[in-house]
Amino acid sequence: MGEFGWTPLHITIFDTPIVNTVVRYLSLGFMRITGWKVSGSLPAGGGRCVMIAAPHTSNWDLPYMLMVAFILRLNVYWMGKSSIFSPPFGAIMKWLGGIPVNREQSTSMVATSAAALTSATGAMQLVVPPEGTRSKTRYWRTGFYYIALGAGVPIVMAYMDYEKKLTGLGPTLYPSGDLEADMKIIKAFYAPFKGKNSAQFEATN
Repeated sequence: MGEFGWTPLHITIFDTPIVNTVVRYLSLGFMRITGWKVSGSLPAGGGRCVMIAAPHTSNWDLPYMLMVAFILRLNVYWMGKSSIFSPPFGAIMKWLGGIPVNREQSTSMVATSAAALTSATGAMQLVVPPEGTRSKTRYWRTGFYYIALGAGVPIVMAYMDYEKKLTGLGPTLYPSGDLEADMKIIKAFYAPFKGKNSAQFEATN
């Protein structure tokens, strides 16, 4: 059991037969009825990866992200602030793939997460919102980058554009170790996208 109350083997809804299939069809129906287009797929060798989730500007991002994961047949774990895992919903959040993170006590988050990805024997996509908050922020957190670098896995750029109702998986980047150069590539990809509260998202800083 890691510092954040999870292991790469804890059972989630994505591992639950029948329920997984039912929710996938419900997700497909909802996205189609509401006019969303879902596209993309994991690259070859991307079964274990760090997945950026951006823009992250609303509580609605989580249910949409989960529906996209079902539609694209992903096996995601996602990081969330520890307060949303309080009783009585904590067990449900973990079943949905959640990993509680106490940001005041997360000094080993990168190492723990990289080790979990390295030791995973099956598919595991660790979803990390680079802004780290739904509030207005000018600077991206870089933990996702160092997790991928430490685990030797690719970074998959997942996106959600509320304005155009487009969502899915975009390009893949293998971290080179040159943070500044790689972040320029990542931010250039995300710059056109509009979150639900678009004024809170900046991909240019």
